[in-house]
Amino acid sequence: PVEGGQSYPPKDYAKWGELAHQWAAHCLERYGPDEVKQWYWEVWNEPNISYWHGSHQDYFKLYDFAVDGVRRALPDAKVGGPETAGGPGGRFLGEFLQHCARGTNYVTGQIGSPIDFISFHAKGSPVFTNGHVRMGMAGQLRNMNDAFAVIARSQFKNLPIVIGESDPEGCAACREPRDEYRNGTMYSSYTAASFPRALELAARHGVNLEGALTWAFEFENQPPFAGFRQLASAGLDLPVLNVFRMFGKMGGQQLALTSSAGLDAETIRNVSVRGQPDVSALASRDQNQIATLVWHYHDDDLPGPDATVDLRWNGIPSRNGPATLTHYRIDASHSNSYAAWRRMGSPLPLTAEQHAQLEDAGQLELLAPPETIQIKDGAASVKFNLPRQGVSLLVLDWK
Repeated sequence: PVEGGQSYPPKDYAKWGELAHQWAAHCLERYGPDEVKQWYWEVWNEPNISYWHGSHQDYFKLYDFAVDGVRRALPDAKVGGPETAGGPGGRFLGEFLQHCARGTNYVTGQIGSPIDFISFHAKGSPVFTNGHVRMGMAGQLRNMNDAFAVIARSQFKNLPIVIGESDPEGCAACREPRDEYRNGTMYSSYTAASFPRALELAARHGVNLEGALTWAFEFENQPPFAGFRQLASAGLDLPVLNVFRMFGKMGGQQLALTSSAGLDAETIRNVSVRGQPDVSALASRDQNQIATLVWHYHDDDLPGPDATVDLRWNGIPSRNGPATLTHYRIDASHSNSYAAWRRMGSPLPLTAEQHAQLEDAGQLELLAPPETIQIKDGAASVKFNLPRQGVSLLVLDWK
């Protein structure tokens, strides 16, 4: 509870620092230094809102004593924060970075505090309107953009940034009409479209976005597809998890691309995706392979026509010859355990056979068997239809 005693500053900061020290020492003993030195240590959660009832300076003092305690156990521990809600959290992120750069350390009395990474939260804002869910990607991108801008103006511009909670909305445990997007392809297409825009905004500000996490987890003793924000439900993988499987098949160098039907991050940040749908892509090259993620997204969870995609690759090093094209798909008929469950008639409880069938339906699926296409003068192309809320990953391999 946010009103509990744990939300207030400690009466004795030295004891707080010792608690942090003992916790870090315990982790070292249990897991070993090779493991623990890879961890990211941060202090508190969303201290700019009601999870923290002290002042900004009280938090900075809390941070200094915690970092000192952890570093006494593990001198090269990665420490950072402040894990603010709402991007920069008003003035909080900027003032925290000023403290780390030029403030007086509450433990050492020296100028500055250790910081190895910067973290904050970014959330969208869906609503339920006219009988359907309308997502709000603009809010999430504004959180990112505003935090990146603060970081870019600081002396810590090059530090790794971790978006500690990067989600379509703020409460994984809540179940309201606005949250009905979670089980199906609304969530997966939103995720596919939003992550590349985070990279775009980071590049625009010249900051170092290292990664993002979701506040999504398994809720025990719940029936399948109970409606929480999670990646799998009762052991059944949801479509959104298959987007991350698609991301996992990409690697190497990000490639430049253009889309005649795509929106840029600035447009979505300002007005979200309320007019034309966003049909765009993210591409990468790793040795003799190009992977291209294509999505068809709109904020409104309503039916719409398929997009006809004409995908063209140029500058392929193998100028002429055959290539293998592998096409993965997430839509109402592929990589979608929730849609398969609904086609079953939404049975509860599930039989062992039904559960096994849905486990298979939750895996990343091919749209069709791999095919051979031709590269000519360093170029290749393919055409396909992509349903609204559909996501495709096309992997092109050549020798």
